Amino acid sequence: MIDAKKVKLMTRMASYENNEGKEDLRISAYYRKDYVSLHTLYSVIWVTVGYGCLVLLMGVCMFDTLMESASMGLLISMGVLVIIGYFAVVVIYAAVSHVIYNKKHQRARMRVKKYNHDLTRLLKIYEKESR
Repeated sequence: MIDAKKVKLMTRMASYENNEGKEDLRISAYYRKDYVSLHTLYSVIWVTVGYGCLVLLMGVCMFDTLMESASMGLLISMGVLVIIGYFAVVVIYAAVSHVIYNKKHQRARMRVKKYNHDLTRLLKIYEKESR
């Protein structure tokens, strides 16, 4: 005889495994601090690359203007602005990515816990059937 509870449970578990389960299991394999730190570091690295490309592109576009009015004071002040802008962007990006990846890990962990609970329930159903 087919048990409707078991079929519903197995269907829900299979759906989870096929959709978001693979990524959730991969995410929850990390400790939260390690996962958040690693992805925040990746974000900072990519922001650094992007900011460097942006500064380089703006420097190339404004090269003629900079050379016409080139003075040591102007170059130093622009350099200071670029560095301050870089640190501001990195701090903001790191804070936002820290929050995002922390929530992502928490949500994945909650879904995996629910999945493990469903596995335990399924095991108990099988144990009852085997008696």
